[in-house]
Amino acid sequence: MVNLADDPEVQKLWNDFHSLVNMTSEELRKWLLTTSSGEVAFDPNELPEQGRAIVEILNKRRADLTHNDLDVMRTTVETVRERLADPRREDDDWRHELMSMGHDPLKPDSERPDEENLPEPPGNERSAEPAE
Repeated sequence: MVNLADDPEVQKLWNDFHSLVNMTSEELRKWLLTTSSGEVAFDPNELPEQGRAIVEILNKRRADLTHNDLDVMRTTVETVRERLADPRREDDDWRHELMSMGHDPLKPDSERPDEENLPEPPGNERSAEPAE
């Protein structure tokens, strides 16, 4: 059996995911229950699939990741990066969508594209040599 945690690409994805997902599993779970419920009693089984998967990953060790977890992590990283690249800080829907993926853009540790500190997507690392 291959240990996914030993793969350098998995390690990078793990770091990118945890850099962009700045909500704890409990914060995200509570948020998802709130948004799922509206003002009526909630059913924990009604959580959005992506959000539920992110909560589960946040509760795992890197050594316990599955291939499905890696797919969820890639999708989450790509989607959060895309949304942050087009910030609409006054738009509640924009913030709510990010929060449903575990990223609260109002937290002080939120990555900001205008600060140029978003992790590079896999395979798009910037070259150390200047372009000619």
